[in-house]
Amino acid sequence: MHSNRHSSTLGKTNALATHNKFANKTQNKQIHPSAQTEGAIIGSRSKVWQFCIILPQAQIGCDCNICAHVFIESDIAIGDRVTIKSGVQLWDGTRIEDDVFIGPNATFTNDRTPRSKKTRRQLLVTRVQRGATIGANATILPGLTIGNGAMVSAGAVVTRDVPDHALVIGNPARRRGWVCSCGETLRDRSLSCQCGKRYELSAGGLIAVP
Repeated sequence: MHSNRHSSTLGKTNALATHNKFANKTQNKQIHPSAQTEGAIIGSRSKVWQFCIILPQAQIGCDCNICAHVFIESDIAIGDRVTIKSGVQLWDGTRIEDDVFIGPNATFTNDRTPRSKKTRRQLLVTRVQRGATIGANATILPGLTIGNGAMVSAGAVVTRDVPDHALVIGNPARRRGWVCSCGETLRDRSLSCQCGKRYELSAGGLIAVP
């Protein structure tokens, strides 16, 4: 997708200096020596694996796991305990909250009318809310919100907002059920899970019953 950085900018970003096999461990961060992260804000105990590129000013929380070959632009905010699997690119305007899982090769976008030589750009903010899962090879159109605890299935193409705890499948993605925060599908009418959690319907999807 469209980037606010030219390729020449990426070429000036050098890998962090390291004195051992697995990188800079300041504040218990683990940055692989092949990763380019200079100028990014990365929280303690987060891991960045091989050949990642994280542009300056990107914000990544604590206890995150950024797997190999991930690209993250500058105007990105990522919460705590987020897992991003290999082959994911996060473009400017993406907001990832705590405890989100993003599967391999999931695709995010930030421009509804992209052109190669476009001069006037209106990039949209995409939000993935707390505890949501994005399946492998899913595509998320720009300007959408994936709700708390929602689950986007592998290969789904999301064209509209996803309610809290909804399970969406297909192209275009449609709701096919509800999921618990533990990840199990809620199959009975009581909206209860075998883990003991119970839910009720609200305007934005499901909410947990205290």
